[in-house]
Amino acid sequence: MRKVYPVPVLACCLLILAGCHSNNSVSNSTSQPTSSAQPVASESTPDDPQAVVNQSTAPPNDHRNLLVCFGDSLTAGAGTGPGESYPDYLQTDLDHLHIATRVDNQGVSGDTTKDGVERLPAVLALHPAVVVVEFGGNDGLRGLPIADTRANLDQIVATLQRSGAKVALAGITLPPDYGPDYIRQFNQTYILLAHKYHVPMLPFLLKDVYGVPGMMQRDRTHATAKGNQVVARNVLALVLPLVKK
Repeated sequence: MRKVYPVPVLACCLLILAGCHSNNSVSNSTSQPTSSAQPVASESTPDDPQAVVNQSTAPPNDHRNLLVCFGDSLTAGAGTGPGESYPDYLQTDLDHLHIATRVDNQGVSGDTTKDGVERLPAVLALHPAVVVVEFGGNDGLRGLPIADTRANLDQIVATLQRSGAKVALAGITLPPDYGPDYIRQFNQTYILLAHKYHVPMLPFLLKDVYGVPGMMQRDRTHATAKGNQVVARNVLALVLPLVKK
């Protein structure tokens, strides 16, 4: 049984995830909060021309294992430039460690867990060895039923595991005005799934980023390029045991 890797969590002022969508140089293809600092997020509209699925462009003869970062705007790198999403920096970190893994950014701004379920076939078609699943913020922002969010995330994790991929969970949390009961259930979603499927978990993707000067964009929603470097290190610690196996 793999251990779940909880980390200290900043409580969040969520307008979560979406809005803008970045260009990525990577191959295109969230334990409960203990602090009062809160992440913010916005939401993209359906006609946002940037809210599109990344297309996998694996170089010919690239036989490295594939790690897919599967999520919404926090994964997509919204508001940053080419090569400045956290998956881009994760690729750099893995390369520096001489770990033969190719990182593919499958982040789409505004995506809910339902959208993630709908995109599963495209991700499965890439035959990933490891998938970092980062969804749920937009569900919480819209006040969607917790049961639906859990069911969708459950389907995502279960389907990926059945395909043979190793899965890691990255989560987020909600602002106080959503009410303590809803927030508690929301936060427990990631913990319950991590235990159920024995997958490593990062409760808060923006750990050591949110509220730190220079780490967040002016929208107080998305990480800056500097912040995404820290996010990449958070995720690196999460996936290292998986990519080394």
